[in-house]
Amino acid sequence: MRRVYLDNNATTRVDPEVVAKMLPYFSEDFGNASSKHGFGIDVATAMRDARRSVQALLGAAHDHEIVFTSGGTESDNAALLSALQPGGERNEIVTTAVEHSAILNLVDHLRETRGVTVHIIGVDADGRLDIDAFKAALGPKTAIASVMWANNETGTVFPVAELAALAHETGALFHTDAVQAVGKTPINLKETAIDFLSLSAHKFHGPKGVGALYVRKGVKFNPLIFGGRQERVRRGGTENTPGVIGMGAAAAIMQQRLAAENEQIKALRDRLERSVVQEIGHCRVSGDIDNRLCNTSHIAFFDIESEAVLERLDRAGVAASSGSACSAGSTEPSHVLKAMNVPANALNGAVRFSFSRDNRSEDVDRVLEVLPDVIARLRETALAARGGAAG
Repeated sequence: MRRVYLDNNATTRVDPEVVAKMLPYFSEDFGNASSKHGFGIDVATAMRDARRSVQALLGAAHDHEIVFTSGGTESDNAALLSALQPGGERNEIVTTAVEHSAILNLVDHLRETRGVTVHIIGVDADGRLDIDAFKAALGPKTAIASVMWANNETGTVFPVAELAALAHETGALFHTDAVQAVGKTPINLKETAIDFLSLSAHKFHGPKGVGALYVRKGVKFNPLIFGGRQERVRRGGTENTPGVIGMGAAAAIMQQRLAAENEQIKALRDRLERSVVQEIGHCRVSGDIDNRLCNTSHIAFFDIESEAVLERLDRAGVAASSGSACSAGSTEPSHVLKAMNVPANALNGAVRFSFSRDNRSEDVDRVLEVLPDVIARLRETALAARGGAAG
């Protein structure tokens, strides 16, 4: 049975070239980058090169604007908490209803424990931000606005450069969770007013457990983790050297291949989506169709449960998801779809197919081979159940 992996927004396979770059830093090149002897200097040099690769992928002006972290969640937390000065006049946060839980759970915590005022901005039926409401929420007490670059469920892309400029007009900082965007869309931070940007290596064929926070030069930053003088005293603790090297290698590969790969990935995504809509029907594609990530297709099937779809697909060797991996196991409908006011009979039937460079046309063939029968059988069962209930 051919196994097909279409859950790349949850995580990607580590590229073999990345693995090869990482391996020496578990054994031969094992020094501590903070040590001043040859072993440490060699590692510090390799980490500097990795930092520059991440800088280049983001289009950042300076390599020291890149702070290595454990991943997107830490980076998100560090950015927002840094912006909230204890006892400061600015104690409000503006964010959106469709952010990742790393943002939404944090702002809920800050509201409950520190009395921070949080403005949650809604989206329309296509997941597009209400720009007027965003503008209205900004003010002299806004410490930071945080808006994701691209939504992890629907792939909808937000106009973060425009939003950052609006935030700056009121003296607020701007952060974007770009975990899903990095490696899937071109980024040039030198052309924006973005102050903070979060990314995670495992979303673009790097290792898990390592990420980065971009901190624009001149922006005051208060560390989340205190310790030694690592990362220019912005993140204490001995660095995850193999992870950092892996992230740098993944960033370098992605920068070289981004444009060509995106065209191939988009073609696969579009072919799958067209066939599902035409051949299966009674479904809707979620998100801003004209402004979304090239690799993401979020399809809501009416009158069936996505859990049942995913279980049967998994049995057939096809891996997909209903949304964020961080929300897996939840019985609640997606907060993203609820914010988009998706019809009740489609709210629980959402399936996300997310592609990467590892996918081929044969993967789409396999999905189209098994999915129509899966949906048809589930609809027959649902119809019978409704008939039995009516009888």
